[in-house]
Amino acid sequence: MRFLWRWLKRLVLLVVVLLLGLLSPVAYVETMCRGSGAAVPYASILPEADRRPEARTLMTYPEWHIVHAYEDYATVIAKGDPQDFGYLRAVGGFWGSLCSLSQAAPAMGGTDWGTKQMVYTIGVSFTAEMMLKAAYEETVGRLFVTLRGPERSPLDDLSARQAADYAAFLYQVPWYKWDFTADRAALNAANTGTPRDLERSVALGIEYGAKALYARAIAKAVEGVGADKLTMRSVVRGLSDTELADIADLTVVAERPEGTEVETPRYAAFTGIARKVAAKGGDFVEIAGNDDILVTAVTKAAWMDGALMSMALQGTAQSRHLVLLKVPDLAARLRSGLAVEHIHDY
Repeated sequence: MRFLWRWLKRLVLLVVVLLLGLLSPVAYVETMCRGSGAAVPYASILPEADRRPEARTLMTYPEWHIVHAYEDYATVIAKGDPQDFGYLRAVGGFWGSLCSLSQAAPAMGGTDWGTKQMVYTIGVSFTAEMMLKAAYEETVGRLFVTLRGPERSPLDDLSARQAADYAAFLYQVPWYKWDFTADRAALNAANTGTPRDLERSVALGIEYGAKALYARAIAKAVEGVGADKLTMRSVVRGLSDTELADIADLTVVAERPEGTEVETPRYAAFTGIARKVAAKGGDFVEIAGNDDILVTAVTKAAWMDGALMSMALQGTAQSRHLVLLKVPDLAARLRSGLAVEHIHDY
């Protein structure tokens, strides 16, 4: 009994240490990443029902950082192996960017606790996932890569394609709607029986199975509270109703003294629409009732003047820059050739 009690205490201590380790970045951001400055008042054109909190343009990036991390992972394993991916770099980029964005948030009205809680939750989950993958791929996974030799196995290539498809899917659809069960079935069907294929089938099968269960739980939770609205309103000037109507997925709502009120999808689709508005010579007056917006730009330069943060991508010789723009300057910056990757709505 003493032996069991001793090991039980050690196990409890280990769990506590792991939990403290996962929560330590949250404590750091909350205590050390506090910005200063009062929000500058802005008189929105749109009615209150169509406005979204301005600081949410900043707080959408951490979730997109996870999307980009999966994208980087897919790029790395397309030619390399999972142990070549920088798991710690991906985690550090999440919390480092969140720190910079948290410092900028007070000047944009601040971030409500509900949004913070959501960001911290996905951050802790992402950190745990990356650390588990790193622990496995740097040990057992690396061993089977060594036994495999330089020639890739069929499941190495299949898992790389699955990772790329998953990253592309996340650009417009929530992660929990991905069919992880189908991915696991595809692995089993393509398994050739080699040691590496067997290892990939088991390891990734367990990962996909766990994610499928978690996804179902999240989907039920979202059903209970309701999904976030998928469209938003903006005010555009410089284009006629006919020119605006030619842009797919953009709906003209009303004419206003300041410009034309339009409705568009959010997320990745909005970035494409904004590019088309800019290309036609139009400009945004405000978006979702706001006059500031965050964009990410990807360039070969390691730094960009004025960026809130710059970070190197994995698998390519490029860097991502977090840039805060005034909404009326957005279209002009798009026309100027700024390599905008994504416009972060609210």
